[in-house]
Amino acid sequence: MCDFNTLTDEEKLEHHKKLLACAENFGGKNFFLQLLEAIRETKPHPLTAGNSRFEIELGSITWNKVIFNDKLQLLLKARKNESEQDNLLPKKDEKNFKKILNVVRTLKPVVFHVTPASSEDGPGFFFQAFDMIDASKTKLNPVFDALFFCSVDTVKKVLNYKA
Repeated sequence: MCDFNTLTDEEKLEHHKKLLACAENFGGKNFFLQLLEAIRETKPHPLTAGNSRFEIELGSITWNKVIFNDKLQLLLKARKNESEQDNLLPKKDEKNFKKILNVVRTLKPVVFHVTPASSEDGPGFFFQAFDMIDASKTKLNPVFDALFFCSVDTVKKVLNYKA
């Protein structure tokens, strides 16, 4: 998802609709982009927070399981794999297949809840980290990818996409 220019027009429109709905449920594009900027500026990565929570003045993101840094690093490596072969999981004969499969199994049940500080800004939204296509194909959920990994400029492109 982060390589927006390589997507088909259908995929671009689908990602645009998903992210726009999320942004509107968080108070609008500007609030959503401010959330992303705060995530990018936070060190260490917010996903490794011991309390499974990330908060800014405009709202918060909570999730139901601690994510350790080693899992995050494996996930980042797997993201590169996904952009090359359209699958988060490497081929079964590759050295890191089991490690990445374990990351997917560990993080699959995690649900992320994004809630604006004021209920007037919207109801918020929730999502999971992965989209399971079938038993051998898994992709990062575009909302998860946009929130935690893609550049803010790329997310702006997605939000402002016109078919």
